[in-house]
Amino acid sequence: MSEGQRFQLGTIGALSLSVVSSVSIVICNKALISTLGFSFATTLTSWHLLVTFCSLHVALWLKLFEHKPFDPRAVMGFGILNGTSIGLLNLSLGFNSVGFYQMTKLAIIPCTVLLETLFFRKKFSRNIQVSLGILLLGVGIATVTDLQLNLVGSVLSLLAVVTTCIAQIMTNTIQKKFKVSSTQLLYQSCPYQAITLFVTGPFVDGLLTNLNVFAFKYTPQVLAFIVLSCLISVSVNFSTFLVIGKTSPVTYQVLGHLKTCLVLAFGYVLLHDPFSWRNILGILVAVVGMVVYSYYCTIESQQKASEAAAQLAQVKESESDPLLSVENGASVLTDGVASKVPGWNSKDLQA
Repeated sequence: MSEGQRFQLGTIGALSLSVVSSVSIVICNKALISTLGFSFATTLTSWHLLVTFCSLHVALWLKLFEHKPFDPRAVMGFGILNGTSIGLLNLSLGFNSVGFYQMTKLAIIPCTVLLETLFFRKKFSRNIQVSLGILLLGVGIATVTDLQLNLVGSVLSLLAVVTTCIAQIMTNTIQKKFKVSSTQLLYQSCPYQAITLFVTGPFVDGLLTNLNVFAFKYTPQVLAFIVLSCLISVSVNFSTFLVIGKTSPVTYQVLGHLKTCLVLAFGYVLLHDPFSWRNILGILVAVVGMVVYSYYCTIESQQKASEAAAQLAQVKESESDPLLSVENGASVLTDGVASKVPGWNSKDLQA
């Protein structure tokens, strides 16, 4: 199996793990919050991250991955930013209508595209832009029902979108810049995320629910669902970093909207949630957008791979031809000074 095939297989596995684990944890948390009355989402997320860190620490002890320390300031900033974005998303849901909150989540993709275009000079083709537009339209039809605006909720939503976009872009760039795996990054940033949410979680949840998480009656059934949710979260957190590292923040958001459609469908089938023609139409339009996005992403990836292979073949050909090698290394006169023209090297291939 070639390296490209292994990468594609790894990407498919990461996407599948992310979908299955995310849909599972949504169904579990829905039962925990709606049925059992445990509505402390931010505090629950801090427990998720704490269990994830403990699980990774055990994996490190078993030598399942290698610990690779890097810039501690980058890790701390990234971890706190990630924790803050989660808290802001929960506050946005609490201070806005469900429809406006869904619009907030939809805004993450265009915001991510804008930031990557402005600050990272990343180019998105017209085909990709159109497919993302179809996807957002479909998810909007399926999920956005009412739009009630208020100043506090709007500010919180804006902050949630910006921090989420930056955190997801950093997830991708840090892995590439410091050459760390998703597991290594998650292991080092988890404590900062957990501490941020553990400290602010009870306050945020109390503000949203007017209840005290420490005064809640923890029955055996509630504890069982909390433990199950924490165990599933290990897979959710790991697959999130894995997907963003292997693909891009935009692809991860596209995958997130696929999860939304699946959650709607599973809610109707398993939990008998109300379902309307708007939901069905929106899901169908969103699926079309996802298929088109996946198609053009695959086409563009193959084009880039072909270009890279052609360049590599050209390099090998020039290295095997003595005349070309002499020409590539020949000295030329520039402004009366002899300067050597370098041939292809490994840095040119990485650029």
